[in-house]
Amino acid sequence: MSVYSMTGFGKGEAQGKNYTLTTEIKTVNNRFKDFKFRMSSLFNPIEIELRSKLENEFKRGTFDISVSYKKNDKAESLFQIDLPKLDAYLAMMKPVFEKHGLPLSVSPTDFMRSDFSKEEGDDKGEEMNPLVLESFAHAIKALKHSRAGEGQKLTEKLLEHLAIYEKNLSLVEARKAEYPEMVREKLTAKLNDKIKELKVDESRFMQEVIYYLEKLDIDEEINRAHIHLVKLKAVLTSTGEIGRQIDFLLQELGRETNTMGSKSAHPEISSHVVEMKVQLEKIREQALNLE
Repeated sequence: MSVYSMTGFGKGEAQGKNYTLTTEIKTVNNRFKDFKFRMSSLFNPIEIELRSKLENEFKRGTFDISVSYKKNDKAESLFQIDLPKLDAYLAMMKPVFEKHGLPLSVSPTDFMRSDFSKEEGDDKGEEMNPLVLESFAHAIKALKHSRAGEGQKLTEKLLEHLAIYEKNLSLVEARKAEYPEMVREKLTAKLNDKIKELKVDESRFMQEVIYYLEKLDIDEEINRAHIHLVKLKAVLTSTGEIGRQIDFLLQELGRETNTMGSKSAHPEISSHVVEMKVQLEKIREQALNLE
């Protein structure tokens, strides 16, 4: 089983004695399933069966289905008289001729016009319905192959973005030890400027500094981000329906990343956090196409 993109295209053909049927299925992303059929009313009796086949094979997406047919070059083209039309015509004309005393004289060739030809209907449907099902099966197979190929490419791209996120997270982790010292130096410098003007208990002040630094600590956010990364990479390298799982893990990663950014005023950490957010947004946008 593969990871499937919701974007894909499949085409299938089936040739019979008189007709060739072509089915084309184009799909794009959708949170649910939506089917749009474009085909002759001849195939209305089997539309439910066609929908059922799509329901069984795919989980999500908008499906644009086109079923068309053409007559083969060597198709039989026998002229068939519509007997009910002929009977109705003769029944209508006979009283008219008798009223005017005219003999009703006809030739067999008089009824070879298209007015008396038998319209193609049920007979054509009986021949083509099996061809529709055959071409539909070929189109589904091609569509699954297409969506699997797109899914593989998309997964590789998402892993690239995730690697960039992970690299910046490592840089944040490396810089986090510098931030408390930077804050401590900044606050101590301010204290030294004011210590002569204000009566400040230095030990009390340092306690406040430590408390302040503890509130700015981002160790927990970094640890949770690493946990979510492990889960997300496992999902991306798994198979099946992964789109909703990715969406949930991206929400969790986004929450931890935003907290890191709001807690830290270190310029380099802030820069890395911005890049991490950019990569998460790219993953989110592209992951929308995964089934």
